[in-house]
Amino acid sequence: MELLKKLMDFFIGMVVLVLLWQLIIWIGGYEEALLPTPLSVGKAIVALIVNGTLFVHLKVSLGRFIAGYLLAVIPAVLLGMFLGRSPRLWNIVDPIVQVLRPVSPVAWSPFIVLWFGIGNMPAIAIIFIAAFYPVLLTTVAGVKKIDRSYLKIAENLEIKKLQLMMKIIFPAAFPSVVSGLHLALGTAWIFLVAGEMVGAQSGLGYLIVDARNTLNLDYVLAGIVFIGVCGFLLDRLIGLFERWVGKHWGSFSN
Repeated sequence: MELLKKLMDFFIGMVVLVLLWQLIIWIGGYEEALLPTPLSVGKAIVALIVNGTLFVHLKVSLGRFIAGYLLAVIPAVLLGMFLGRSPRLWNIVDPIVQVLRPVSPVAWSPFIVLWFGIGNMPAIAIIFIAAFYPVLLTTVAGVKKIDRSYLKIAENLEIKKLQLMMKIIFPAAFPSVVSGLHLALGTAWIFLVAGEMVGAQSGLGYLIVDARNTLNLDYVLAGIVFIGVCGFLLDRLIGLFERWVGKHWGSFSN
C-alpha cells in the first residue's frame, strides 16, 4: 500500500507539471518552434525509445556517472572519517577545501582535457570534483557530532581503531554521510550533463546539444525529461541504500 501511495503521488505530481507546462503555452501564446507541447515531446520520447537512441546515450552517461561518483564517494568518506577524528589536521585542511570547493568543476575543464585527453575521463574527472567535497564535508561534520560517550565506552572496552571506525563511528555519522551522498549525487549529475554538452560526442548532454543544433526542440525537451527522471531514480537508489545500511546497523526505524 505504501508503494502504491508513493506511485500515485508521483503520478499526480507529473500530471500537475504537464498541465502547468501546457498552461504556460496557452497563456504565453508560444509557437511550437519556441516551446513544444507535451504531446510533441511525448512523441519525441517514444521515438528515442523505439529507435534505441536513448539507451545508447543513457548507457554512456550512467557509466561515466557511476565511475566518477564511486571514485569520489569512497575516498571522501574514508578521508572524512579520518579528518573528523583529527581536529588539528582538519583545521589545516579545511581552508584548502573551502577555497577549492566553490570553484565550478567545469572551470577545470581546460586542464582536465589537457591532462586526460578526449573521451570518458574528462567527464569522470568533472563528476569526481563535483561529488567529492559535499561527501567529505558532511562526513567530517557527522564524525565531529558523535556523542562522546560512545567513544569513551569504546576506549574502555579497548576496541581497536579499525573496529571503532566500522562499528561505532561510521554508523553514528551515517545520517550525515547520506546527506552528503544526496547532495553529491545531484551536483555530480548536473555537471555530468554540463560536461557532455561542452565536448563529448555521446551521452544525454550531447543528445540535447545535437538536437539543439538541428533545431529539434521537442527532442531537446525529451532529453531534459530523461535527465530529470534519471536524477530522480538515482536519488531514490541512494534512499534504498540508506535504509539498507540503517537496518543493517539498527540505526533507523524505517
